[in-house]
Parts: sequence; structure tokens; C-alpha cells
Amino acid sequence: MSWFESLILGLVQGLTEFLPISSSAHLRLTAAFSGWEDPGAAFTAITQIGTEIAVLIYFRKDIGRILAAWSRSLTNKEMRRDPDARMGWLVIVGSIPIGVLGVTLKDQIEGPFRDLRLTATMLIVMGIVLGLADRLAARDESGGKHRAAKQRKTLENLNVRDGLIFGVSQAMALVPGVSRSGATISGGLLMGYTREAAARYSFLLAIPAVMASGAFTLKDAVEEGGVSWGPTALATVVSFVVGYAVIAWFMKFITTKSFMPFVWYRVALGIVIIVLVSMGVLDPNAGDSAH
Repeated sequence: MSWFESLILGLVQGLTEFLPISSSAHLRLTAAFSGWEDPGAAFTAITQIGTEIAVLIYFRKDIGRILAAWSRSLTNKEMRRDPDARMGWLVIVGSIPIGVLGVTLKDQIEGPFRDLRLTATMLIVMGIVLGLADRLAARDESGGKHRAAKQRKTLENLNVRDGLIFGVSQAMALVPGVSRSGATISGGLLMGYTREAAARYSFLLAIPAVMASGAFTLKDAVEEGGVSWGPTALATVVSFVVGYAVIAWFMKFITTKSFMPFVWYRVALGIVIIVLVSMGVLDPNAGDSAH
């Protein structure tokens, strides 16, 4: 991997990680359209550490409170009623599905799941799901002529059942094209949570999964080699800087805007990929180093 490739891929990772459009799909597509080798699951996992550090810094006050309260709840049963302590436990609960499926489907994630036809399909399908979830949220918020506006749930209403559903939604992002934030936010909206609550929990829930995945991948990469460390480090730093700016923008955006621009983008991109593959212009395994 060249330094230029790593710079571009770092920018793509930072720009797309927190938007509901799938960063793994865009990294894969950037390589395919540019004629580069697929950066691979290892590169993606390591550079995601950069974007998750951006989450840690942006939500540092929330995370600090949650960790402090959760730590005290380990020895003090009364503290388990504290909202921050509960959030700590619910992040753990929500992380179980992706941990189990990530280990179980490791070979598929690094192989068949990277087929561009599957990526395109997931972009379209999950785009439609996000659109339906967004419309449901908008209807509840605005009400109508014969219906009063409906109060949506906040993170204070989060429970174990909802935490697990959020977790299962996040686990779907193991397939490129789904989008970690897109799937988790869609699950939250469909369960009746506000856009801001769904997005905030989505970001917090991603921290253990992404950091663990990155750490294990980093360990394997050190032992097995095959990673261009300089370019990968550059991409990680770039993804951190760009990712932080995107989080700040996105959290403000969703307070007044809908997710429909992302929905139309996902569907359009998915259709373009399917057409290009069908016409033979783009190989479904283009840029894949395994082929």
C-alpha cells in the first residue's frame, strides 16, 4: 500500500465511519474503483481504532461518568440503579451479539462477505430500512390532523431487551454495506427512540466492539506480518482527525434533519454498483487481494 492510498483510505474511513452509509463498503469500493488491492479486513479494523479514539474524546465526559459509576456498581448494589452505571452494563450487554458473531463468522467476513454484489444489496436494503425507520420517527414527532405527536424514548428508557436488540442490529454491520451506525440507529428508531438517543448509544456501543476487534487484529498482524505499518498508521491518524469533525457535525445535523439524504445516497450507490457489475464494467471481486 502506498502513502497516497493510505491517505485517501484514511479520509474515506473518517468521513464514513459515523455516517449511516457503511465505512467498510466505501473502503472496499474506493479500492475497487481506483484499481487498488482491497485494503482488507485487517486494515479496516486497525484504522477504525482512530475513529473510535475520536469517539472517546468527543464523548469523554459521558464516558468518564459511565466508567466511574459502573466501577462503583461492581461493589455497591445501590449504585446499579444509577443511570450511568446502568448504561455501562447495557453497553456490555449490547456488545455480546457482535462479539459472538464476529468470532463465529470470521472466515466469511474476510472472504465471501466482501463480494461487491452483496455490498450493493446491503446498501439498498438497509437504506430502505433506515428510510422506513426515519419516516416512523418523523410521524411520531410531528403527529397529524387526527393524531397527537408521540413522545419517543430516550436513553433513560433503555433496558436489557432493547440493549440486546441494539446489539444484534450492530452485529449486522459485519457485512460490508450494512453500516454499523445505520443498522444500530435504524434498530433504535424502530424501537421508538429519538434520533439523538439512537445515535448516541450507537457511538457508545461501538467502542468495545471496535477497540477489541482492532486490538486482536493488531496482535495478529504483528505476529503474522503483511501489514504496511507506516501507511496504516497514517490512515489511522487521518481517520481520527476527520472522524472527530464528522461526529461533531453529525450530532448537530440529526437534531433538526432527517436521515433521508443518506437513504437516497445508499440506494443510488447500490444501484450503480449492481449495474456496473451486471454490465461487466466492475468485477464483483475487483481489488480483492484474495482473487
